[in-house]
Amino acid sequence: MEMTTKTKDGRVVTTYQFPVRPEKKTLGQMLYDKESKKILGRTTDMWGKLLLFYTIFYILLAMLVAICMQGLLSTLNHQYPKWQLDESIIGTSPGVNYRPLPANPEQEATLQYVAANRSDVKLWVDRLNEFLAPYQDPTLLPGGGKNQVICDFNTPPTGGNVCAVDVSKLGPCSSSEGYSYNKSAPCIFVKLNRIYGWTPDYYNDANDLPQDMPTDLVDHIKSLPEGPERQQVWVSCKGISAADAEAVGPIDYYPNRGLASYYYPYTNKAGYLSPLVAVHFARPTVKRMINVECRVWAKNVVYQGGMRDRRGSVQFGLQIN
Repeated sequence: MEMTTKTKDGRVVTTYQFPVRPEKKTLGQMLYDKESKKILGRTTDMWGKLLLFYTIFYILLAMLVAICMQGLLSTLNHQYPKWQLDESIIGTSPGVNYRPLPANPEQEATLQYVAANRSDVKLWVDRLNEFLAPYQDPTLLPGGGKNQVICDFNTPPTGGNVCAVDVSKLGPCSSSEGYSYNKSAPCIFVKLNRIYGWTPDYYNDANDLPQDMPTDLVDHIKSLPEGPERQQVWVSCKGISAADAEAVGPIDYYPNRGLASYYYPYTNKAGYLSPLVAVHFARPTVKRMINVECRVWAKNVVYQGGMRDRRGSVQFGLQIN
């Protein structure tokens, strides 16, 4: 360290002093020094100022967060979203989903099991039982399902009521049949994701159907009388490739081929359940992977095939050993 001093006769003398190593302190002395009364190297006065500063700072920060949250919550409505349909991020084309899902559908969308293995079969049956529990027992729903009513094409729900989904007419896809998994003829359930306020634009004119619509679905629509029964979101499943189409075998649909109009639009009423179509793969080829696509048909459902950016459909693998 350099030090400068002035003598009596006015001369400036520069001297040098080497720094002294500070006294080594123990951990206890660093936490609290009894001689200097310092805590962590700071006096109690300094700690008091710091405590006061941070107390005021965090009080003001908490007040600011509370004001922002209150402002945000005041713009929300628990009954309906602020941004709907074209104004929302979700848009106006609902996604398609199916059940049962594998343990990790993001990695591998495959329905694979050994039909002779009871544990294997039970795994998939239990997943479907869990999914269908509120359909079979409406008391599990908010409000106990007391506002569910039986609807048909001429009797839509009124007031605060919603349409019940009848799962008693699923044939081989019923829970009492074990969804036919032990018979090497499994069922899946196809549904649409919910979009608030969305109403389907139906393919209900037999003379105005898409060219790529499957022939069996076209024949089914034409077999229905003109009128409200044709107002359904139609469902079709197929093998993706020619080999898959041959291997998948005959496909049946329960209780009918579409999602009826009286379930739409979805308006977040208590007790509402998404309509379902049970798809029964009656005789799929065993011991090989079959790639299946299930698609829904409505004029305002955008379709795009493929595994990654698909829209209006769902794809999965089916393998029964």
